[in-house]
Amino acid sequence: MTSKTLRAAGLIALGLAAAGCSTTQPPSRTLAYQQPQPQPDPRIARMYGAEEDQGWRIPAVDPQKIEPRNIRQIVDYRTDETPGTLVVDPHARFLYLVMENGKAMRYGVGVGKAGLEFTGTGTIARKAAWPRWTPTPGMIEREPDKYGGELRHGMEGGIDNPLGARALYLFKDGRDTLFRIHGTNQEWSIGQAVSSGCIRMLNQDVIDLNRRVPDGSKIVVVDMDRSTAGTPNGEPTS
Repeated sequence: MTSKTLRAAGLIALGLAAAGCSTTQPPSRTLAYQQPQPQPDPRIARMYGAEEDQGWRIPAVDPQKIEPRNIRQIVDYRTDETPGTLVVDPHARFLYLVMENGKAMRYGVGVGKAGLEFTGTGTIARKAAWPRWTPTPGMIEREPDKYGGELRHGMEGGIDNPLGARALYLFKDGRDTLFRIHGTNQEWSIGQAVSSGCIRMLNQDVIDLNRRVPDGSKIVVVDMDRSTAGTPNGEPTS
């Protein structure tokens, strides 16, 4: 066999060997691992979806931006208050509508400074849809640059109004306490302490509450001694 023939045979053998490696041991590839995104609960999406209300469009709330504890839900709730009573816990940042059989409908709320200035018992003497808003004298005194101009005369109801879609007004002994439960589009503020206002709820939640609570309903605003703040899930322990 000539030298040329030997070289050709060697090249063919090397080619076959390389081909054999490529078929039996393919180059390794690094596969990117993508964690599946959690799917929102369709029930919650419906609860907080966009809706039309008396000519105003309330935007949808992103369920993934709501803390699970702040989603409207029925919870165990032990209390001596009768069904139909509203219990506001501004320190735990929950509002409870007492139900039968040791249950309550619980709503997450945001609490402004005015929401900490009243404790005790009163009644819901007035309810309003898309109410007009006027800053209190205290708000004007504290922030004159913000509230002392044209806003001192108030703002008509609407989607940008600070009272939102509904407002419930707490009276005691026939007098307005200036304590309000009202709506908001600021989803980030639910479960938080905020700079102004009383007790704010998502607009979808305050509309739901307004349907359930008739005028004259009893409302109790608890102080820190009766608060569920710091207990598991914000529920009573005794």
